[in-house]
Order: sequence, then structure tokens, then C-alpha cells
Amino acid sequence: MVIKNLENKIKLVMIVSCLFMVGCIIISLGSIFTAKGMVDDAHKKVYVLDGNVPILVQRTTMDETLDVEAKSHVELFHHLFFTLAPDDKYINYTMEKAMYLVDETGLAQYNALKEKGFYNNIMGTSAVFSIFCDSIKFDKQQMTFTYYGRQRIERRTNILMRKLVTAGELKRVPRTENNPHGLLITNWRTLLNQDLEQKQKTIY
Repeated sequence: MVIKNLENKIKLVMIVSCLFMVGCIIISLGSIFTAKGMVDDAHKKVYVLDGNVPILVQRTTMDETLDVEAKSHVELFHHLFFTLAPDDKYINYTMEKAMYLVDETGLAQYNALKEKGFYNNIMGTSAVFSIFCDSIKFDKQQMTFTYYGRQRIERRTNILMRKLVTAGELKRVPRTENNPHGLLITNWRTLLNQDLEQKQKTIY
């Protein structure tokens, strides 16, 4: 009788011990997952100092901001490539910056214009080129874009407005100081480049 009671007590202790261990494991796993979730949430939060006041901002993934970054990248490239002044150092500087944002198709267009004496002509005529972006259509699924803009060419005696339409594709690359958006324009080509209007300047 005593032995039977002892066996029952041992079984009871074993059952209680097993339940206790299972409970500890469940609590431990729950704590780990909760802590991991808190750490992940903390990593998504960034504090920016405004003077001496920390401001909480939310981090976003590139997929969430791809549309904005792609259009900004395309606009920046066109600004660098098509904004020209009669200064060879300025032209070299902007072209060098632009070539970080495009593949060999951009370099090919630059070399073709250079061989034709386009940049020498700018310096010879003191022409100033500026670009205005009208719109950019971006297909997030296909990673393709079409750029619509107007180029203003101011010479000594006249001002010429031209319509410019280009197209290309985008691919993701590592972000660098020279390519902050982490995108590269590929298969870039000019679809349309035609005169809109020309105005004679009044010379006094």
C-alpha cells in the first residue's frame, strides 16, 4: 500500500514537472517572439535631431518609395545631362556626375555629341541650355520610364524652345555617394527632340 502511494506521488510529481517545463518553454518562446517584434519595430524608427530636439520619423523600404525615387533619379539625370553652359569645366563636371546615373547608352550619346563638336559650339556661341521637366511616366512592374520635358536654348540673338521625349529602363544597384537613389538608367534613348518656338531677342 505504501509503495503504491509512493508510485502515485512520483507520477504526480513527474506530471507537475512536465507541465511546469512546458509552461516555461511556452513563456520563453513567447518572450523571444515579443522581444524580436519590439526590436524590429525599434529598427524601423529613426530619430532626427532638429536643433536639440529629437523627432521620431518612420523608416520605409525602397519598394514603398520606388515610384518617387525613380522619378527623382530620372529627373536628376536629365537635369545634369541637358543643363549646359559655355564653360568646359562646368560641362565636364555635370557630365561626370550624370554618367554615374546611366549605363553605356548615356556615354554613347555624350561621345556622339562631343565628336560632332556640339560642346565646342556651345562655348563658341555662348549658348546656355536649361531643361524643364513636364512629366515622367514610370511603370513599376516593367521598371521603364518615359521623360517629357522642354529645353530652353538661349543664344546671343534668339531663344529656342525644344520639346524633348526620352525613354529607358531602370535597374537597382547599390546606393553610393554618386548614386544616392540606388538606380541605374539603361537602354536610354531619345524619342523626340523637335523645335517648338523661336523668339528673337531685342538687342539694344
